[in-house]
Amino acid sequence: MEKARILLVIGGGIAAYKTLELIRRGRARGLAFRCVLTRAGAEFVTPLALASLSGEKVYSDLFSLTDEVEMGHIRLSREADLILVAPATADLIAKMAGGHADDLASTLLLAADKPVLLAPAMNVRMWSHPATQRNLAQLKADGVRWIGPEAGDLACGEEGFGRMAEPEAILDALSAELGRMRGPLRGRRAVVTSGPTQEPWDPVRFLSNRSSGKQGHAIARALAAAGAQVTLVAGPVALPDPGGMEVVHVRSAREMLAAVERSLPADVLVCAAAVADWRPRSPREDKIKKQAERAPPVLALEENPDILKTIAQRREGRPRLVVGFAAETERVVERARAKLAQKGCDWLLANDVGPQSCVLGGDRNRVWWLSRDGAEEAWPELGKEEVARRLVARIADALGCAAGEA
Repeated sequence: MEKARILLVIGGGIAAYKTLELIRRGRARGLAFRCVLTRAGAEFVTPLALASLSGEKVYSDLFSLTDEVEMGHIRLSREADLILVAPATADLIAKMAGGHADDLASTLLLAADKPVLLAPAMNVRMWSHPATQRNLAQLKADGVRWIGPEAGDLACGEEGFGRMAEPEAILDALSAELGRMRGPLRGRRAVVTSGPTQEPWDPVRFLSNRSSGKQGHAIARALAAAGAQVTLVAGPVALPDPGGMEVVHVRSAREMLAAVERSLPADVLVCAAAVADWRPRSPREDKIKKQAERAPPVLALEENPDILKTIAQRREGRPRLVVGFAAETERVVERARAKLAQKGCDWLLANDVGPQSCVLGGDRNRVWWLSRDGAEEAWPELGKEEVARRLVARIADALGCAAGEA
């Protein structure tokens, strides 16, 4: 994303206020923004605010004498790496689908030769209206992508789909789009598992663990930023869905395995989820009641499927590269090496999850990278985003070598 140039077209909706935070966070990621403000958009955010945050002039007039001497509507789209429309209102979507060009925004979108990403925002009934859905189908056929909208309370007082995606999710989607254009993993498919699983004992109780999903989600984002087409299979986490990828939500280990198998074939599988090893043998359909005169209930367990081992040892449809994680509390490398041999995966990242490590639920991680050929490397303590970037860089190198040899 470093130094990528984003042309941000701001439509007329209350969600326009989110673009201010989008620009601020995007610049922190290394993006450069140039803003085009529609007349309706100017009712919600000011050119001064946008210029102050972007550090660039704000454009709004198709018939500007100074800008159009240089064919500004052409130059603006040509000088960008990617065009983002946020909020993409029903009106702007309709104009794009119909090829209209009656203001600066619609004219430059019609003249654009760069990828376009939409972040729709509108009333729930406008979003579900057949006309809007027809327009979106046409734009999809034209190669336009979009993120969102999300469901929730709307500014109009109604509830449903129509909320513009949050700035972080939009930035993830931008990163994925830029990766598809120039990332080392463009054209590759990746599947990532993340978070814990929950194994029900009764309708309100379950077996699980303290995994937050932060490391797995970071790996999925890094793979997408490198250009891979990513499917993230996520257990129950409190994290927002990353943008720019397919996200499949599951709860149990069996659901996670089924989702992974449906997502194949893929070039790489990264099993970062903390999957429960066992599940209750006979989960109850009604809540187990506490009764003072009886002994505590006995919890009989049975083994869950081993997702990493199942996929790594497939004879057909095995990903070219299968990567696992090993969470240990003692003799970390020794036990991880044994696990690597047992599972049959290509690489294993071992980490210490003892009570003093603060890895589970934290923002930092220290891993040991182990390879099936005996190679081993200790990485320093890093933020989980940096661990993800290091891993993805190594994945890109490995797949690049494999592709070259093939």
